[in-house]
Amino acid sequence: MSRVPGKALDEPAEPEAAGFVLAGGLSSRMGQDKSMVLLDGQPMIAYPLGALRQAALSASISGGQPSLAAFAPLIEDTYPGLGPLAGICSCLGSTAARRAVFLSVDAPFIPASLLRVFVRHAAITSAAITVPSINGFAQTFPAVLDRAALPALERELASGRLGCFRAFQAAANSVHQTVAVLPVELLVQAGQIAHPLGLPATWWFLNANTPGDLRRARILAQVLLKPNIA
Repeated sequence: MSRVPGKALDEPAEPEAAGFVLAGGLSSRMGQDKSMVLLDGQPMIAYPLGALRQAALSASISGGQPSLAAFAPLIEDTYPGLGPLAGICSCLGSTAARRAVFLSVDAPFIPASLLRVFVRHAAITSAAITVPSINGFAQTFPAVLDRAALPALERELASGRLGCFRAFQAAANSVHQTVAVLPVELLVQAGQIAHPLGLPATWWFLNANTPGDLRRARILAQVLLKPNIA
């Protein structure tokens, strides 16, 4: 029987990675709570939670209304009102996992295969921060963060620098790394990742921030999801 050195035989090993959905925004551009708007009959929050669970990760929610506790455990925001970077810091401070996977609540088309590959890459390379790129542009989420990045992220937060990607760069620099940016197109071409319904990779990163974005997401859902329900 293998066990973690220093652990008692009956003491569970710390999980390698935990998953979190960032849902603490004000949804001002949407005009209503993004986490609960319906997409193909399901609230938006269900999609990123589903991707995390399909990737064999635990799934918790950072921020959001208390009613979201019906979908997954809620992580209390210990830095209220400071945006998604604050939620990331709260989650990293709450988990015993070595790494944390962060998804935004308004990205319903991220496939679980991408999350699995990114967690594996982070474990193999010991990257502090891992994010995807699409069409040559790095994306902020989904992101895989080593828990050791927390002090640098908290310094950014305390300094009032609230941009997530800038904080990711600072955290990577603090351990003498750069942010690991993985081109999604190359992973698709290599057959390492795919969308279960054949959605091209460019559309995986559609963020439903506005009513117009939501209409586009609903069109995609109608084209891709409904024929697969019958």
